[in-house]
Amino acid sequence: MELELKAQVRDTLGRKLKSLREKGIIPAVVYGPGHKSTSIQVNYEEFKKIFEKAGESTLIKLKIQNPNSKDEIKNVLIHEIATDPVSDKFIHIDFYQVRMDKAITAEVPLVFEGEAPAVKTLDGVLLKNITEVEIEALPKDLPHEIKVDISGLDNFDKHIRIKDLKLPPGVKILAERGEMVVSVIPPRTEEELKVLEEKPEEKIEEVEVVAEKEAPTPAEEEVKVPTPDKDQEVGRGSSK
Repeated sequence: MELELKAQVRDTLGRKLKSLREKGIIPAVVYGPGHKSTSIQVNYEEFKKIFEKAGESTLIKLKIQNPNSKDEIKNVLIHEIATDPVSDKFIHIDFYQVRMDKAITAEVPLVFEGEAPAVKTLDGVLLKNITEVEIEALPKDLPHEIKVDISGLDNFDKHIRIKDLKLPPGVKILAERGEMVVSVIPPRTEEELKVLEEKPEEKIEEVEVVAEKEAPTPAEEEVKVPTPDKDQEVGRGSSK
């Protein structure tokens, strides 16, 4: 899947970025090894559509328009997105320019498809141990997602591990082959549910005993060592 996004070189900086965002423009920056960092801007709605399709693991062709020089095309990944804490809208984007001939790593989400028979017929509970995996691949081979078919989980003894995942050509998962991905566990018994619903009762007597043990010794009960009287000391000394 090849995605394209238009961008323009940005001169607006600092406090003026607020007025830029109000016009439906997101300030951004693009950088990468061996490439100078460039301030750019993209249309909010156009980026939103691209992000829904690409996520952070799909290669994007970024077409940068520059009024003072020739337009550039950069192969990038969405590296980081800043959002407004109140509105949750995008307020800044970091694009990472990649080398097409060098493998990179990325986090890719797992998409679980189908229905596990052990859930439907045996009232089991689907347990997803992981929902994303770290992969290594050339930028052109990076998948947007990895699908996991759970329709074969028809009893509690079956499960899907990393080694069972079907990967696109050129993609390597950087995780232990035996790591559990998803399984179906038996439903809880009535006794187990009853134990979980019970609230532990606090015994007042035990709390009082602990409080007494931790209470500090009153100052007036402290043992004081008597100080010798000065006159007595002198008297002992003069008897020689």
